[in-house]
Amino acid sequence: EQPIFSTRAHVFQIDPATKRNWIPASKHALTVSYFYDATRNVYRIISVGGTKAIINSTITPNMTFTKTSQKFGQWADSRANTVYGLGFASEQHLSQVLPSPIISSNGPGEDKLFRSQSADVEITTEKERLKKMLSEGSVSEVQWEAEFFSLQDNNNKLVAALHEANANVDQWKKQLAAYQEETETLRQRVAELESQGAHDSSSENNKEELSQTLEELELLIKAKDEEIQMLKSQKCGRWEAEGEREETLQKLQDLEARNAELERRLHLAEQTLAETLAEREKIQNEVTKVAEIMDVKIFELSEIRQGLAKLVE
Repeated sequence: EQPIFSTRAHVFQIDPATKRNWIPASKHALTVSYFYDATRNVYRIISVGGTKAIINSTITPNMTFTKTSQKFGQWADSRANTVYGLGFASEQHLSQVLPSPIISSNGPGEDKLFRSQSADVEITTEKERLKKMLSEGSVSEVQWEAEFFSLQDNNNKLVAALHEANANVDQWKKQLAAYQEETETLRQRVAELESQGAHDSSSENNKEELSQTLEELELLIKAKDEEIQMLKSQKCGRWEAEGEREETLQKLQDLEARNAELERRLHLAEQTLAETLAEREKIQNEVTKVAEIMDVKIFELSEIRQGLAKLVE
């Protein structure tokens, strides 16, 4: 057997006790398939719920499919001694079933299941039985039950979508809280860097004072160098007494020692100035980097808030 057509519908069976009330086969719509056995030239309607066959109806020439409403149709199976009903979600679903290869017209207002070529005589017993059930009010009950199960399916889908939306909202809220915490950390870091920047402003003043001191030291060294050169030139001149010569030599040595000390202080000041400038440049780079990160996080935070606002709407 090969499936030649499948659809989704709510499956019902007539109550064997009352012969008028419909009993739903399941809470949800089931797949209903039409099978054809080419070797035996037999059609069957099959619907399975879980591991149980809800419908296993072999189509015979005397079967009649009756469309009782825009969304419901039914037929009697004498072999199974029951009446099956199919409730569809819309009239379009039922209209797709009626023109299928196993269904043919059976007169005004009715649609007949597939009949073999040898079936030329219509059996009226099943028609009369169906008309009797219709007259006893089973049609309205079927319609209400089909509508109920259709609405129940839609409600389940809406509940599932709502749960998914709530889960997304919770996830976005957690992500938003994480971004806010990270943003606060970055703000504190910026405040620390700004505080260091204020400290650097005082270091700038110290740098100016240090530069002025360096200039003064350079002038002093230059003056002492000139004095040393003058003393050296005088050393080759005339000295009236040995004591004056010794005093001059001592003075020359003192000046050279002081000059060396000034040069050492000058070198130390230049090194301190270089370290101060390097530290200031490092802090400025950190401030720039943190500002860029904050811009990115603020943009992402804005996107998340817009997403939450749309979801709430």
